[in-house]
Amino acid sequence: DGLSTFFEAEASSTTRKATMAGGPPLQAALTLARLCYDTLLANGVSAREAAERGAVTPALERVIEANTLLSGLGFESGGLAAAHSIHNGLTTLHETHDYWHGEKVTLGVIALLVLEGRSEELINEVVDFCLRVGLPVTLADIGVDADAAALGPVAEAACAEEETIHNEPFPVTPEMVVAAMLAADAIGADRRARLERTMELPQVCA
Repeated sequence: DGLSTFFEAEASSTTRKATMAGGPPLQAALTLARLCYDTLLANGVSAREAAERGAVTPALERVIEANTLLSGLGFESGGLAAAHSIHNGLTTLHETHDYWHGEKVTLGVIALLVLEGRSEELINEVVDFCLRVGLPVTLADIGVDADAAALGPVAEAACAEEETIHNEPFPVTPEMVVAAMLAADAIGADRRARLERTMELPQVCA
């Protein structure tokens, strides 16, 4: 969840839609959300390695703080957007039920960045981070086929009237969501292939 906090708070701060706390997005929440993202990028790999060793290190403690305090305050008072709606759409597929909430949100984050037309540099930064800490970057990582017809119901659910995808600063249609998910999937596969040539990547947690 922590990975999505900043990007969703950014979208919500633009549209000024009501947050989960009921009020408008707060500047303080956006600042905390940015700190959450920066903390994860700076400490995530070391924190995962420490956790695997059963060691409590400053990096691990910083990531725990980011994933609980910073992300919690950031989403509650900063707002949600496309990433969580895409997660909600993915949950309509039985094959995703064995995967963690945050793993599905991660794919939603990558799709959000594509949907918003973010820079290749930023998208690669996020995808490469996910690969280095063992988060999913392709639909196959959570048991889903990269097929437009199969993703149609996912996108329809993600774009339901009550969904936070409508906090994005532009109208979003199911067709746009399917296209973004397929593009994100292709980017994830490409970045994995590139990184595997230079390093051993951790397995996606299931």
